[in-house]
Amino acid sequence: MPTDHPPLPIALTMGEPAGIGPELIAMAATRRNDAPFFAYADPALLSARAKRIGLDCPIVETDEAGAAEVFPRGLPVVPLTNRAPDQPGRPDVAGAAAVIESIERAVLAVRNGQARAVVTAPIMKDVLYRAGFNHPGHTEFLGELARRHWQDEARAVMMIWSDTVAVVPVTIHIPLADVPGALTEDLIYETGRIVARDLEARFGIKAPRLAVAGLNPHAGENGALGSEDGAVISPAVNRLRAAGIDVRGPLPADTMFHARARAGYDAALCMYHDQALAPAKALAFDEAVNVTLGLPFVRTSPDHGTAFDLAGTGKANPSSFFASLSLADRMAR
Repeated sequence: MPTDHPPLPIALTMGEPAGIGPELIAMAATRRNDAPFFAYADPALLSARAKRIGLDCPIVETDEAGAAEVFPRGLPVVPLTNRAPDQPGRPDVAGAAAVIESIERAVLAVRNGQARAVVTAPIMKDVLYRAGFNHPGHTEFLGELARRHWQDEARAVMMIWSDTVAVVPVTIHIPLADVPGALTEDLIYETGRIVARDLEARFGIKAPRLAVAGLNPHAGENGALGSEDGAVISPAVNRLRAAGIDVRGPLPADTMFHARARAGYDAALCMYHDQALAPAKALAFDEAVNVTLGLPFVRTSPDHGTAFDLAGTGKANPSSFFASLSLADRMAR
């Protein structure tokens, strides 16, 4: 007779050792009502951090094949080659190798059929830069890993998702002064196409509706406040519409995020990082999830940083991390 097999687990990354990532993983392990998961981490770090914040969190060292089996008994941890010190609030470049290894191995586990999604804990990019990390951020690094392991040339797209609002920055980790030059019709079109496709394929939204923000105040005021809205954004919106996507824009960004406006779209495309993330964090800071679209694998992450001031205190709010796990489970199904 056929037997039921447990679902593949979700792979968690350790995140910045000096931040709240390790304790968020321990908190998730004590909740025990999520799909099975395991962490790529330094077991000694997770054990020390759990004890530091008063959590009874048994650490079970395992390999990928045994993770789902040991999940009911504790937190399955696949040990890293690189070590990471438990020094909350005091980032050290010595831990950077472990952070990068954790991300690389989690993605490879999905590629090898050992995990079905990746949930990443927050990283501190400045620490990684000092260790020679040459990617602007998490999203861009994941795109590189997709190219490496899947030979997939699809572009990684950041979406901040919550039940309240979903936003996508078309340009991400670049200086604000560089945004007008980086925005192109093709970039906006490709971003919108990926978002519409993955909202349908990963989120089950039929005929997703997109709202596209203008770059300038009042979406350029017919050219009086800047030419980019008419010369670059409008043609991209027209191409998306011609491709069969339900899209509106460019719209004034300052009126896109009140409740009545949000009811008219499933995701908002914004032209730069803070235009997207500021309203998302204002409306849903504790529940928002960072989702990377356009990849051949599912990746989610809490929409907050390393919170060095809270690390090791047990006061970190795990809501966004829990939401990241739940969304990864949903998307991977």
